[in-house]
Amino acid sequence: MFLDRRSRAMMKATLQHYFSLQAKRERLLKKARPGPLQDFLSVPFPSIEQLLYETQILSVDFETTGFNANQDRILSIGFTTLQRGQISLANCYHEVINTKGRLEAKNVAVHSITDQNKTDGISLAQGVEDLLQALAGKVMLVHYAQIERTFLQKACYQLYGIVPVFPMIDTLMIAKKRKDKSLTSYSPEELRLDNLREEHGLPQHFGHNALNDAVATAELLLAEVSLRRRPQKVVLDRYLLKS
Repeated sequence: MFLDRRSRAMMKATLQHYFSLQAKRERLLKKARPGPLQDFLSVPFPSIEQLLYETQILSVDFETTGFNANQDRILSIGFTTLQRGQISLANCYHEVINTKGRLEAKNVAVHSITDQNKTDGISLAQGVEDLLQALAGKVMLVHYAQIERTFLQKACYQLYGIVPVFPMIDTLMIAKKRKDKSLTSYSPEELRLDNLREEHGLPQHFGHNALNDAVATAELLLAEVSLRRRPQKVVLDRYLLKS
C-alpha cells in the first residue's frame, strides 16, 4: 500500500509522539497507583521545543556503594535547581539514605559516609519521594546518566512496581559530542567531572558529596552552553538524551 506525502507525514508524527517521553509518561500514568510516582507522572514534561534557558532543570547526583543498580545501593541524594542561567542554592537538598547492611571501608573512604551517618539517615522511600516531588515538571541534569537513571528506576520499581522515564541532560555526553567533533584525540579521563570543570576554568570542588557534585554539574552545564554562539537560544531538544 502506497501513502501520499500528507499521509506519510501524519504517520511519522504519530509514531514520533508514540515513542516520545511525553507519550510514555502518559501511558505509565495510567498504570501508576496513587502516591509519589503517580504525582510525578501527572505533571507534563517540559516541551522539547522550548528554550533550554527557560527550562526548569534539577541537577541531581547520587552517591552509591557501587556502579551496579541490581546489587549496589544509594547512599545519598543531592539536588539543586537551575533556570535562566541561575543556580538556586536556596532550594538545594542533601540527605543520607539509611540503606541495609554495613558499609565497606572503601565506601567510607570515598564518600565519607559512615554506618552511623547511614543509621541517622532517611529511608529510601522518603528520599525518592522527595526527589520525585522536586523533579515534577523539570528536566533532570546529571553527569554520567547511567548511574542516576538506573538507580532511580530500580528504586522506583522496588517502591512502586513501575520503571518510569525521565527527560535527562547528561553533561558527560555533551562534552563527549563536543570533543568527538574535534580532530584532536582525547583520553576518556578528560570526561570526568573534575577534569571538564578544570578545562572550563571552573574552581575545584569537594567531590563525592551528592550536593556538591549536583552543583558542580549545574555549573558545568552553564559552561558548556556558554560555548554556543547564542547560548540563550539553544533549544532543549539539542541536549536531551535520546535513549
